[in-house]
Amino acid sequence: MKLRVPNYILDIAPYVPGKPIDELEREYGIADSIKLASNENPLGPSPMAMEAIGKHIANVHRYPDDSGHVLLAKLTATLKIRPEQIVIGNGSDDILAMLGRALLQPGDEAIIPTPSFLMYGIVAQSAGAIPVRVPLKNMGIDLSGVLDRVTANTRLIFICNPNNPTGTMLTQEAFRAFLNALPPDVVVVLDEAYIEFVRAVGCAQGLSFLEAAPAVVTLRTFSKIYGLAGLRIGYGVMPVELAQVLHRVRMPFNVNTLAQAAAMAALGDVEFVRRTKSLIHDGLDFLYAELEKRGLRYFPTETNFFLIDIQRDAKAVFEQFLRQGVIVRAMSAYGFPTYIRINVGLPEENRRFLAALDQVLESKNEKKS
Repeated sequence: MKLRVPNYILDIAPYVPGKPIDELEREYGIADSIKLASNENPLGPSPMAMEAIGKHIANVHRYPDDSGHVLLAKLTATLKIRPEQIVIGNGSDDILAMLGRALLQPGDEAIIPTPSFLMYGIVAQSAGAIPVRVPLKNMGIDLSGVLDRVTANTRLIFICNPNNPTGTMLTQEAFRAFLNALPPDVVVVLDEAYIEFVRAVGCAQGLSFLEAAPAVVTLRTFSKIYGLAGLRIGYGVMPVELAQVLHRVRMPFNVNTLAQAAAMAALGDVEFVRRTKSLIHDGLDFLYAELEKRGLRYFPTETNFFLIDIQRDAKAVFEQFLRQGVIVRAMSAYGFPTYIRINVGLPEENRRFLAALDQVLESKNEKKS
C-alpha cells in the first residue's frame, strides 16, 4: 500500500500511555497488582456519578445531546461564567486537538515548556506547526524563557499548571505579568488538569483571565479529582469568539451520554472531592516522610503525583517494581532517565509501594557489594 502522508505526520512520535493493569498482568504473569502510574483517583469514580450513569444507561441507543445543554448549565452555575464560553470535549485532549486544527497551520510555531504533557507537541506537529521547546528552570516553567522564544510566527503557548510531570505551579502574579508581556494575537492554553489538588496559596487560575488579552484557554478535566478517566470528558473555558471557532471543527456528538450525565453529577459531589483531596494530601505527606527516611530525593508537588530520583536506570526500576505487582511510570521519555513518577494511592497501596521500593533499593545495594 502506498500512502501519501505528510512528513510532519510521519515525524510524530506516538504518545505511549501506561498499559492497563490486566494487560500488564498477562504479560508478566502477575496478579493482584496496583497501578500508581497514570495519576488516577485511587477512590474510584464519584458515587453520585455512578448513580447518574445507572439512570441514563437505558438511553444509550439515542445520540447524546450535542450541545451538552444540561452539563453546560451546571458548569455555568458552578464556575460563574457564560455557557457560550465553554466547549466540552472527549477529554481535555479533544479540546487540545480542536485548538490545533483551528489555530495552527504549517510553519506556525507553538511554544511548549519541556518536559510537560507530551500531547502538546503531538497537537502542534499534527498541524504541521513547529514545536518550540523551552526547558524548565529548577523544575518549574520558565516564563522568561518562553517570552524570549516568542516570534511573529507564534500562535499557541501551552502551559500545564500545575505542570505534569514535575508538579510545580505558577503564581497568579507571575502569570499576569507573563500575559502582559505577550503580543495580543497569541493564544495561551492553560491546562489545569490537576488544579483541584493545589495546596499552596496564590496559584494561577485561568478563569481569572477570561477577559484578558491575549486570549487564555483554560482546560479542565473530570479524569482526576472526579475519577472519571475512563469516560473521557473535559472542557475548555475561553472567550466566546474563540469558542465559536472551535465549534466549527468540533466533531458532532463528541461527548457521550453517560459521560455528560456522570460529569454533571460529579460536579455536585462535594463530599467525594473533599475525601479525595484529604486522601491525596495525607498520602503525599506520608510518602514524603518515608522517602526522607530512605535518603531518596523527591520533588514536592501541587498535584496527586510526584517525581522520585531512584538514582539508577528508571526503565530497569520500572521492571523491578512490575515483577512485584506495582506499576509506576519511568520518566525516561520526559528526559529524566533516573526518575520515576508515582501517584498517591490508597494507604495500603502506598505501603505496598514502599515495600517494593525497599526491595529495589536492597537489590541495588547487593549489586554494589
